[in-house]
Amino acid sequence: MQVVEFIILGALAGVVLIQLYAVLGRKVGRGPGAVAAPQLEPVAADGRLSAFAPAEPAAPLSGVAALRARDASFDPAQFLQGARQAYQTIVKAFTEGDRATLKPLLAPAVMDGFETAMSEREAEGRTETVEFLQPPRADLETVSLADDLARAAVRFLGELRNRTKDATGEGVDDRRIAEVWTFERNIKSPNPNWMLIYVDAAEA
Repeated sequence: MQVVEFIILGALAGVVLIQLYAVLGRKVGRGPGAVAAPQLEPVAADGRLSAFAPAEPAAPLSGVAALRARDASFDPAQFLQGARQAYQTIVKAFTEGDRATLKPLLAPAVMDGFETAMSEREAEGRTETVEFLQPPRADLETVSLADDLARAAVRFLGELRNRTKDATGEGVDDRRIAEVWTFERNIKSPNPNWMLIYVDAAEA
C-alpha cells in the first residue's frame, strides 16, 4: 500500500510542478514567446480595490505671488514704506493746495476730485495746514494683476491735526482717519512709481 501511495503522491507533485512551470517558466516582457506581465490592481489601505486618483492641476498664482512671478523686484515691505510716504505727501499737498506735487501722483479722475475740493476751499477763503501726530499705519489689503496692470489696496490709519484759517478766525481739529487707497502700476513701464487711482473710506 505504501508503494501505491508514494506513486500517487509523486504523480500529484508532478502535475503541480508542470503547472508552476507553465506560469513561472514563461518569458515576461517583449520578444518571441513572451507574455504580458499580469496587471496589478491598486489596493487601498483598507484592502479594497481602488483607482489611483489623478493628480490635481496646480492652482493659478494670485496676489503677491502672481505679481512677483511677473515682477521679481516687488517687495511688500518696501512697497508699504513707499505707500506710507506717498500717503503723507498727498495728504499734505492736498491740504496746502499744492497741485504741482499732486498731479504726477494721482490718476486723472482722482485729481479732478481733489481739484474740485481745493477750488471750493479757495473760493471760501479758507487755508489749511496738516501735521501727523504720529506716523500713519499702512496695511496691505489686496494685490491683483490683470494683464500688465498691477493694483494694490492699502488701508491707512492716520491721526492728524488740521489747522484752518478763514474770515472768522482759526480752528484746530484733531482727527483719526481710516481710508483704503488703491494704487496702480504698469509693470512693463520703466517708471517704478505707483499711481493713486481710488480712495475709499474705511472703519477706524
